[in-house]
This record gives sequence, structure tokens and C-alpha cells, in this order.
Amino acid sequence: MADEIVLMHTQDCHLCEQAEAMLAWMGVSATPCDIALDPSLAEQYGVRIPVLVSGEYELGWPFEPAQIKDWLESQS
Repeated sequence: MADEIVLMHTQDCHLCEQAEAMLAWMGVSATPCDIALDPSLAEQYGVRIPVLVSGEYELGWPFEPAQIKDWLESQS
């Protein structure tokens, strides 16, 4: 079973908005984490967002619904 899913994002990021919409469409719940609020997260994810994080697993943009499904299943 996958750990909590976190969506690394920041405000006014159109790719992040697309990722959020895709997750909502799929019925996947993800906790948003604004990397701009933490300098270490901004350094780690600044040029890679949106990124899905679950435990030690990450899935970086670009991703499609099938990739999200496979990523989630690989953590089972």
C-alpha cells in the first residue's frame, strides 16, 4: 500500500494545476506541498515540479494517468 501522496507544487504553476486536475479526475487524493514555503524543498524540486512523492518514491512531470496508476501499483 502506498504511503500518503504529496504533490510538490507552487502557486501560479500551470503544470501543477494540470497535475492537480489529473489527480482529481482519477480520484487520487494528494496533499499539496508548496515548495516556495521551504527553501530546501525549493532547491530540491524547484525546476522539477510538479512531482508526486510517496515515501521514498517520486514521479516527476510529465506524467499521464496510466503512469500514475503504474507508479501507485509499484508501491503495493
